[in-house]
Formats: sequence, C-alpha cells, structure tokens
Amino acid sequence: MLDDPKMQPEAVLEPLRRAIGERYLTYALSTIMHRALPDARDGLKPVHRRILYAMRELRLTSNGGFRKSAKISGDVMGNYHPHGDAAIYDAMARLAQDFNVRYPLVDGQGNFGNIDGDNPAASRYTEARMTVFAEALLEGLAEDAVDFRDNYDGTLREPVVLPAAFPNLLANGSSGIAVGMATNIPPHNISELIDACLHLIKAPEVRDDTLMSYIPGPDFPTGGVIVEPPESIAQTYRTGRGSFRLRARWQVEDLGRGGWQIVITEIPYQVQKSKLIERIADLIQTRKVPLLADVRDESAEDIRLILEPRTRNVDPEMLMGMMYRNSELELRFSLNMNVLIDGVTPRVCSLKEVLRAFLDFRQEVLLRRSAHRMEKIDHRLEVLEGLIVAFLNLDRVIDIIRYDEDPKTALMREDWGRAFVRATSEADYTPPRPGGEDGLTDMQAEAILNMRLRSLRRLEEMELKLERDALMAERAGLEDLLEDDSMQWAAVADQLREIRKTFGKTHPIGARRTQFAEAGAVEEVPFEAMIDREPITVVCSQMGWIRAMTGHLDLSRDLKFKDGDGPRFMFHAETTDRILVFGSNGRFYTLSAANLPGGRGMGEPLRLMVDLPNEAGIVDLLVHKPGRKLLVASSAGDGFIVPEDEVLAQTRSGKQVLNLRDPARALVCRPVTGDHVACVGENRKVLVFALDELPELGRGKGVRLQKYKDGGLADATTFTLADGLSWRDPAGRTRTESDLSEWLGKRAGSGRMAPRGFPRDNRFT
Repeated sequence: MLDDPKMQPEAVLEPLRRAIGERYLTYALSTIMHRALPDARDGLKPVHRRILYAMRELRLTSNGGFRKSAKISGDVMGNYHPHGDAAIYDAMARLAQDFNVRYPLVDGQGNFGNIDGDNPAASRYTEARMTVFAEALLEGLAEDAVDFRDNYDGTLREPVVLPAAFPNLLANGSSGIAVGMATNIPPHNISELIDACLHLIKAPEVRDDTLMSYIPGPDFPTGGVIVEPPESIAQTYRTGRGSFRLRARWQVEDLGRGGWQIVITEIPYQVQKSKLIERIADLIQTRKVPLLADVRDESAEDIRLILEPRTRNVDPEMLMGMMYRNSELELRFSLNMNVLIDGVTPRVCSLKEVLRAFLDFRQEVLLRRSAHRMEKIDHRLEVLEGLIVAFLNLDRVIDIIRYDEDPKTALMREDWGRAFVRATSEADYTPPRPGGEDGLTDMQAEAILNMRLRSLRRLEEMELKLERDALMAERAGLEDLLEDDSMQWAAVADQLREIRKTFGKTHPIGARRTQFAEAGAVEEVPFEAMIDREPITVVCSQMGWIRAMTGHLDLSRDLKFKDGDGPRFMFHAETTDRILVFGSNGRFYTLSAANLPGGRGMGEPLRLMVDLPNEAGIVDLLVHKPGRKLLVASSAGDGFIVPEDEVLAQTRSGKQVLNLRDPARALVCRPVTGDHVACVGENRKVLVFALDELPELGRGKGVRLQKYKDGGLADATTFTLADGLSWRDPAGRTRTESDLSEWLGKRAGSGRMAPRGFPRDNRFT
C-alpha cells in the first residue's frame, strides 16, 4: 500500500536552517518555562508544584499519616508529570533534606540522604507527607485563588501556580540550568523577607539599598559565616547578579597543658562533608598545609570536624587562613536571580523586583479569594432567605409538601410575599433574593425540601437570622475591600504578619543560622612561618634520588646509595628553605625542604616530585636565597643574568627561564658573585669579560657569551677580577690566576687557550 504514490505522505519542503531553528526554539522555550526556571510568584518549578499538589490530593497533611514515596511519585508521574519516576523522587527527596532546603516542604520518614552526600533510600522504603510550610503554599487553592489548566492528557486539572503565603523563591532559593540561561538563588530568612515586604507595602518607591536593612544577606540551612562586604552584597541584590563569600564556622577547643584543636561546627552550603574531609586529608598527605597534622570526623547529628595542628605553637588564624585558600571551608556562592515573571517572561531581577512580583501576586490572590467568598456568601444568603420564608410560613409549606403532587413547583409558584404579610408585620419583611417577584428560586425550594424535620424549631429560625446578618456584614466588608486598594494592601500586610508570627523567629527553625563577619586581610603566610625551623642535609644522587637527613652532617662523610648510584649534590639547608632544581630543559622547579623524604632510606626519585621529563637531566640543585641573582647559560654559548626570585615555580611543571633550540641544552646555573664573567669552551679557550655586559632577564635565550668555531660552551662562572680566577686542579688543590690580562676581552669573543694547569674536564669547579 505504501508503494502507491497516492498513499505517500505529502513532503514538506523548508530550509534546514529554519526547520532546526524552529524546533530548537520550541525545545528551548519548553526547558526554560516548564523545567529549569522557577516562577517568581511561588518560587517553584513545575515538578515541585506538581509534587505538592499531588500530596494535597492524597490528603497528606502535616498532622496526618505518611504514605510511601513510591505512591506519591507514581501519582505525580501518572497524573501530572509524565517524566521519569526517579527524577520525581529525587526532586521530592531534596524538598525533605533540611541541609539543602531552608524550610523543608516535605516531611520525610526514612533515609532521605545526608550531608555526607549519601543518596536517599529507594522510594519503596521511604514515606512522606507535607510540612506546615507546604500547606502555607497551598492555602487558598480551593478558593479560586489561582488558575487551573488541563494536565498533560486532559483528564485532570492542575494549578498553574500555587497561592504561596510567603515568598518561597527567596526563602528556599532555587537553582537550574536552562538553554542559554541559568538561575541560582540562595535561601533567605522568612522573618527578614516579610519585614522587607511590609516595608515595601508601606513605601513602594523604597530604594534597593534600604531593603538591605531588613535582608542583610542569605540565610543558609547549614549556617556558616558570610564574609562578603556589605557594599558588594548591596550591589549583588541591586543587579540580581553577584556572589557571596561563605566560610565554615569554627572555634578553638582547649585540650589543657597548652594543647588545642580546631572544631568546625558548620560547613558551607552544598559542600559534602565526606568530600571535604577527603580534600583536607589530601592536603595533609601532599603537605600543602604543613601546619596541619590530622583531621577527624566526630560528627553525630551535628557537624564536628577536628583539625589537629602539627605543633601547639601554630597560630589558629594562620592555619584557618591556609585552609580557606586550599579547601572548601571557604567558597563563593553565586547569585543569578533569573526567574519567570508572571510565569512567562524570564528575566534577571533585583531583590526589590522579586519582592514586588510576590506582593502583586498576593494582592491578586486576595482579590480572587475575596470574589470567591462573595459568591459563596451570595449562594448561602439565597438559601437562608428561602429557609427564613419557610419558617415564617411553616404551616403553608407543610401543606404543600403533604398534599401537592409537585411540591417543588408549588413552592416556587406560591406568592410568599402576601402570605408573609399575613404572618408577620410588614416592617420585618425582607424580599427573597433573587427570586422572581414574591416566589422562591429553584435553589431555595430545593433547600426547603431537603430540610430535616429536627430543624423545625424556634431556635433554628433565630440562628438562621443571625447567620444571615453576619453574612451580610461580611459581604459588605468584602465589597469595600474589593473597591479600596489601601484596604487590600492592609489585608495583605495582616496576612504576612500572621505568617511571620507562625514561621518567624519563634519557630524551631525560624532563627537566623548564617551570621556575618569581616573577612579581614588573609595575608600570604610566609613559608618559613608554616613549619618548625630545623637543620637538614640535602643529598641527591647521580640517578636523581633525593633525601633530607636530620642535622648538618659532615659533607665529606660516606653515605649509602643504590647499586650503581653515587653522590652528586650534598649541602646544608633548613626545613624552611626552598630548593631550586635547574633542569637541562631550561626550566626551574621548586621543592619545599620540609617535604623532602627522610634520610633513613635511599630517598625518592626527584622526578616523582616535579614534572621533570625523562630526557632532561639535573643541571644544578641549590638553596633559594631571596634577592640573589643567577648566571644561566646553554651549551650553545648563550646566557644571561636572572633574579632568583623570578625563577620560583608555584606548580610541579616548573617555570621556563632559559629558552633553548635543539640540540642545545641548559648547562650552567651559578650564583652571581663579583664583577666579571669567565667562560671556557669545549675547545679549552677561556674568555673573561665584564659582568655588566650581560643583560638581566626574567626569561629568554640570552646573548652570546663566547664565539666558537667548533663545539660549544663547557662552563662559565663569575668572580671578582681583583681576587683572580680560581679553579681546582686534578690533584684537588685550588689554583688562582691573578694576571688575567691575556684572557680579558669583550663578550662574544673567541678567547685564548686556558692557563697551564687548567682541569682537563674544562670545569672551573
């Protein structure tokens, strides 16, 4: 049948660019509006809104029983949210986590995860119900407070937005990633938010900065300390974009006899405790924080992390300053107030704009609930007036009901106005509403027929009249409310005060948890201040195995090395020193003397500590001395002077200083002393020239030291011309040549043959 051309679907021809663009735009809009961004009115995404509405339909009130989470997520998926049940359950579980949500909307029973990062148990094992905060968001839903729409298959109705008695968007925060935009809003304190709303009602033109006196900053469920300057927080709230510096809360615990330890009682928001401990343990293992000796987790229901200092002489503030820089004990929580205004338009809003959107919505909810209440009152008044007519003409009503074949029609056709006049005084007469002339309406007649016999007593008539009068008074008040804008805002303010009284500072979780402090200047701690200063002897073998032996040993003593290996570098240092490694690839590497392996064994390969390539060798190993200068040169005869402070490397990969071109390699690294440079080539020619002829660079190829016809540079050094040039002869004796006039020249000269007795290896040392 498909082979029949008449049965083939008609092809639609359109440019690929337009086809893809339209479809991607549809997907993007769906992601932005129905998945990733929260609504500014109730602060919820569709999945959260549907979870709460489904729990309401299941009557899972805060003082009722629990239901299996699988039942809840199944109802949400089947009735309102046609997506994966795992995603729905994860969203519901997060609403129950008091370490993630400032005011939990779901009361969970069972394992709903923890701050260590463990996942909740499967939905078949846990149970849930709503909290009082969720009920406050749903309050008024049955009173036509919001619009409803069809669910995904048109079989049910769901709310477009929840009435939201408090500003949930800011109270609980939100985060999400849409297409081309994202949102990230931290939680805040309800009491402070309502105070700001009340001030905004009183002064609609209030400046954003004034609201800061009511909302000083976020209030995270895990507490912590915000150290962001108030000016920066004000700018963040004014623009809707920015960040907050958040630190852990800690204190020093005295252990007696001069000992102490740091106890961390609150960690930053959304930091998993287990991963934080792993990070701190890694810092200890790699000795990036030498002041720290150990970390322990003594947490039960509350956070209690123990940091042990290496020595009791450590400054706690200095130790925590290093921890702030190297771990998640301090982080920046970003704010991006990108929300849906009126559920349609995504926009980055300021704090004032978000509060204004909430207040305008509360006014709309008030008007809709008031109009709905008026409809209910009108309906009840109509019924009441019919019942009152029946009581005043009870005998006639009974006769109609007993003897008439169609009592309802007879009741509606009867002229109750004239009968009423015969029964009572005309002054008390109130015509039935909204019946035709003096007859009863269909609703009134139905109410009379449905009336119980036990209600036919005198007291009931009095109660009906009292109820009618009360409803008429309430209706008059509602009419005034609907017509007077100031009365509406007064009513909204009263509702907010009631919420503040319920959920404010007197509530078990209502008090502010996150405090504020000044960050202070976190100074760069000198490396020497981090560790105890002790003498060591650094030993590096020919094969590159390095170790640090305790104390200043005799440099001429014999040491043990691996088979086929032997000594190469051996010098005195201290644990506070930094060791410079110059590789034949022209890179400088920096080691901490305190981090060198101990001297009991053979040490460890230096290449495991820095990223020195296998094809590169070690040219020199020396102790860093601030302010000193170095002479560096390549085998090609190029070199320059470099300040030693500029060769310090901050990473394992080192710092490139001497630029090389194959097959040249780095050959010389000597501390600069004196006023002249002496260099010798592989051809044994020596050249001496003034030190000031060499440039001082931070990095480069350098300039030509000596010219060679064949071969290259063998060695170079600096010295004081007046003291002469010294070298060690083959017998180990030091010889000095005082008259160097024969070898003096300009830089880049070819030089003269070396003096008699100069070493055969063409080395000055």
